[in-house]
Amino acid sequence: MDFEVSRDTRNELLSRREVDFSLRFEGPTPSRKQIIGKLAATLNVKENLLVLDSLKTSFGVTQLTGKARIYDSEEQKAKTERAFLMTRGMPKVKEEGS
Repeated sequence: MDFEVSRDTRNELLSRREVDFSLRFEGPTPSRKQIIGKLAATLNVKENLLVLDSLKTSFGVTQLTGKARIYDSEEQKAKTERAFLMTRGMPKVKEEGS
């Protein structure tokens, strides 16, 4: 997977960085969890502070474009970000007795 950051801006009002990126990959489209891990490693940030907003792919092309937000703290992330975006792509928690 090769990342290329096309825009990296700072939003002081919401205490976060906003990143637009493109990703080239081989084989099947990587999962959101894999993208978060690779993007966090590339930008040298913690995975728990990063939220993927959108991913767009085109048919027949092994490239995607996306938007991500990197928060300064967990508290700021929880205060600002929508709950479904924080849990999207993560494995579901199994209930006991099921």
